[in-house]
Amino acid sequence: MYHMMSRLALKTSLIAALLMMTAALASGSAAASELVMFERDGCVWCARWNREIAPSYDKTDEAKVLPLRRINMDRDKAPGFTLASPVRFTPTFVIVDDGHEIGRITGYMNDESFWGLLGKYAARLTTSQPNANRS
Repeated sequence: MYHMMSRLALKTSLIAALLMMTAALASGSAAASELVMFERDGCVWCARWNREIAPSYDKTDEAKVLPLRRINMDRDKAPGFTLASPVRFTPTFVIVDDGHEIGRITGYMNDESFWGLLGKYAARLTTSQPNANRS
C-alpha cells in the first residue's frame, strides 16, 4: 500500500513540475518585445497613423523586433504589462520588453519622426538581445 501511495505522489509531483515548466515557457514567450499602440475611437492622429504607417508596418525590420499590438482605450482592458506612467494621449506607442515599458512615443506628427524614434528603440533592443523575437 505504501509503495502505491509513493508512486502516486511521484506521478503527481512530475505532473506538477511539467505544468510549471509549461507555464514558465508560455510566460517567457508572452513577455517578448512588442510595440503597443494605445488608440481611441475618433482620434484623428490615430487615423493618420493608420493611413501612413499601418499598411506597411508589418513588412518592416522594426516589426520583426517589435510586433504591433493595439489597445483601444475606449473598449479594451488593462494591457497586461507594467506601464511607467498612465497613457493620457492617443496615439501613444509603448515599447514593451519582458513585460515592462522601456520606451514611449507620445503622439504622431509624421512618418519621419515616428520611424526615427522607433528605430532607436528597435536598435537598442537588437543590440542588447541579438536574437530577440527571431526564430
